[in-house]
Amino acid sequence: MFEDIKKVLLITDMDGTFLPASKKPSFKNLQAVEHFQKAGGKFSIATGRSLQASQQYFSDFTVNCPIIMCNGGMVYDIQKKKQIYDVYLPEKARDFTRQILKDNPDVGCEVLLLDGVYVPQMSEMEWKHCEICKVDPILCSLDKIPNNWYKVLFTNTPDKLGRLIDYTEKNGFDDVDFVISSPQYYEMLPQNISKGSALEHMRSICGMEDYTIVAVGDFNNDIEMLRYADVGVCPSNSTKDVKAAADIVLEVSCEEDAVAEVIDYISTQLK
Repeated sequence: MFEDIKKVLLITDMDGTFLPASKKPSFKNLQAVEHFQKAGGKFSIATGRSLQASQQYFSDFTVNCPIIMCNGGMVYDIQKKKQIYDVYLPEKARDFTRQILKDNPDVGCEVLLLDGVYVPQMSEMEWKHCEICKVDPILCSLDKIPNNWYKVLFTNTPDKLGRLIDYTEKNGFDDVDFVISSPQYYEMLPQNISKGSALEHMRSICGMEDYTIVAVGDFNNDIEMLRYADVGVCPSNSTKDVKAAADIVLEVSCEEDAVAEVIDYISTQLK
C-alpha cells in the first residue's frame, strides 16, 4: 500500500485537525508537511471553509494538488485558480433557508459562493465565525444573494444547536442534507455531497486511482472522507463517531501536532 511515497496523498481537515485552537498551524506540522512534499508526497486539505477563509494559510504552507472546499461542494485547483469539480444546492434551498431563519431568529447564517460569504442573518456566533475565518461578510437579504450556493452554514451556541437540528429533522427538507461540522455549526449541503464524495471525484479527475490516500479528520463532517480513504486517521480530540469510522485513532490531539504524527506513521510504512 505504501510502496512509493510519490503515490501517497495525505489530505487533512483544517479546524480541529491541522489547525489548533489558535488557528495557527504549528511549526512541527508545517515542517513535517514540507519534508513530506520534498520527499515526493502529495499534500492537500479538505475543509468546510470557503476559498476566502482558506487562502490566508497558503502563505504558511503549500498544497501540491487540488483542495476540497465547502465540505465537498467544490474541488479547487490552487495553481490554475479554478474549480475542477463543483455541486450546488438546489434552488429550493433559498426557500428552506428563509423558513429556517424565520422560525429560528436567534440563529446566524452564511451562504457560501465562489465569490464570497453572504450573511442574511447576523448573530454573535456568526460574527465570531467571520472573525475566525478572516472573511469580510457580504450583508444582504436572501433574495439578493446570487445563485450557485455551495452550502449554507447555520450558527448557534452549543447548548442551543440541538433545537435547530430537531427543527430541521421534523420539517423534512428534501433534496438536501444536513451535517454537524462543530458544536456550534450546522450545515445544509447538496444531497449526497460530502468530503468523501469530493475525494472520490478528485481521485478520478486527477488520475490518482493508484495512489494510497490517507485522510485525517476530527468531526462528523469528516466521516465519509475517512471511510472512503485507504487509511482514515483521527486525532484523540475527535468525536466518538469519527473514532468509530477511523482505521487509526491517534494518541495525540490536534493541539499536539497530529498531522506530523500521521506523517511519521506514513514514513514507518514506507521503510
